[in-house]
Amino acid sequence: MKGEVFFNHEKLKIICEDVLSTDKIPKNSVDLIVTSPPYNVDIKYNSHNDKINYEKYLEFSHKWLSRCFEWLKDDGRLCLNILLDKNKDGQQSVGADFTTIAKKIGYKYHSTIIWNEGNISRRTAWGSWLSASAPYVIAPVELILILYKQDWKKKEKKESDITRQEFMDWTNGLWTFQGQSKKGAGGHPAPFPIELPRRCIKLFSFVGDVVLDPFMGSGSTLIAAANNNRKSIGIDVDKEYCAIAKKRLIAEANIFEKKLHEMKVEKEKPITRKRTDSNPTQKLLDVTVN
Repeated sequence: MKGEVFFNHEKLKIICEDVLSTDKIPKNSVDLIVTSPPYNVDIKYNSHNDKINYEKYLEFSHKWLSRCFEWLKDDGRLCLNILLDKNKDGQQSVGADFTTIAKKIGYKYHSTIIWNEGNISRRTAWGSWLSASAPYVIAPVELILILYKQDWKKKEKKESDITRQEFMDWTNGLWTFQGQSKKGAGGHPAPFPIELPRRCIKLFSFVGDVVLDPFMGSGSTLIAAANNNRKSIGIDVDKEYCAIAKKRLIAEANIFEKKLHEMKVEKEKPITRKRTDSNPTQKLLDVTVN
């Protein structure tokens, strides 16, 4: 698939291309990556097979994590939202496996945030019901792995916009907030809530930094970045999802608000009236469009 810049507006860019093949992001250019990759739990994406052999899934994860490592600055960070574990098609220690892969690539481990999504009511798998034979233990949480490339401490001291209360609350590694509905994310099959990237962006990046989401989906990371004065890049292989993200950015981040305001002012300029030679009583509006 030949990629394209699907949408480019001032401080944000949407790239419609495979994360493994795109050449549109320079090396050592990204301050923060916030993403939630496919979980390989058979979600029906338009352009991705979400049910492959677990070893193949880990190979795929190694490849895209390697690409992200190249794009990060030396003091760049990665906030990786993944499963703690899974029991569908066999128990797998997903969080531990991703941490191992990342460290092999060269990432350094900083910490793990536990996201309590509170979705235990949706579970349908119990294993051996009311029996010690083979019960399933399922934690209603996901992980946000905090990794970095080389230096944890930022080389430049720039503007932070996090409040005292936010800093105190979010440096507690247990975050509790609801997930995102498909309907509220334009119908994307696996959205994550804007609150997740919002917290990561304000806690781990400065105002004006470059934020990347290599699995942009419905655009939650880009919306959070735009609403908090960061530059952003989103990658997604599916054109329909790119369109959803663009639509959400216009509606939820008001990215065209300034231009709309300028247009309103333009309409309110005084109007000059002229008379025609052929009919002195006829009045015409002389409107200049810039």
